[in-house]
Amino acid sequence: MTTPTPLVNNTQLSVNVTTKSQEQSLYQSSGAIVAAIVVGVIIIFTVVLLILKTYNRRMRVKRELEPKPTKAAMPPALGQPSHSLPQHPTVTFIPVDIHMQNR
Repeated sequence: MTTPTPLVNNTQLSVNVTTKSQEQSLYQSSGAIVAAIVVGVIIIFTVVLLILKTYNRRMRVKRELEPKPTKAAMPPALGQPSHSLPQHPTVTFIPVDIHMQNR
C-alpha cells in the first residue's frame, strides 16, 4: 500500500533561493562600486598632490636661480625722493598719568 506523499512546493523554495542570491549579489556589487569610487578618489588626490609638488619644486628652483635685483636698481617708492636715505617710521609713546590732578 502506498501512502500519498505531501507535495512540497519546489517552485516557491527555488524562488526564495534565487531572490536571496540576487540580493546578495546586489549587496556585493554595490560594495564593489563604493570601493572602486573610493580607490578612484584616492588616485585622483594622489595625482593632484604629485602635480602640485612638482610645480612647487620647479617654481622654487626658478626663484632661487633668478638673479636678485640690487637695491640701486629698485625704483624708489612713491612719494619719496630718490636721493634721500630711506627713513624708518618711529613710534613715540608718551605715558600719561591717569590720576593726574589739575593744579
